[in-house]
Amino acid sequence: MARQKASRPATKTAVKKRSGAKAAARSSARKTVKAKARTTAPKKPVRPRQRVAISHHREEDFKADGLRAYAKYRDLGIADASHGLAQAHVIRLQGPCNPAEVSKLHFHDVEFQMVYVLKGWVKTYMEGEGETLMKQGSAWTQPPKIRHMILDYSDDVELLEVILPAEFKTVELKA
Repeated sequence: MARQKASRPATKTAVKKRSGAKAAARSSARKTVKAKARTTAPKKPVRPRQRVAISHHREEDFKADGLRAYAKYRDLGIADASHGLAQAHVIRLQGPCNPAEVSKLHFHDVEFQMVYVLKGWVKTYMEGEGETLMKQGSAWTQPPKIRHMILDYSDDVELLEVILPAEFKTVELKA
């Protein structure tokens, strides 16, 4: 009997040693797979470091040099500061609203677009949402390539718009 007691712990020790060897082999294999995954993943392009952008309100900064002829834009300096990652501007739609000029179905090839009504109101149409009246304090996002248009707006409307990336295409569609 003494022999059996002595052999049992030896057997257990041998099993533990083998199990430990298998676990070490599995662990080593996992490390190899993880290392291969790290080396094959494409690297993100390195963007230049962003800088601070400060913009103070000045009436002379509103320019009629943006996307729409019926709007004046005040660039907030975000595109330069972010090296093209994003752009932000304040938009003043020039009244009175002329639907023949304004109400054109279009979309923007962007990654992100957000609009906030600073003053006045704007009535929009967005595909899948229909017509919506946005008033001072209202905000909305427009998913990439969503078809939309402005239907009407107040004479005093001002909007804050943030878009990623800073450079993008706008495509006008036939309604």
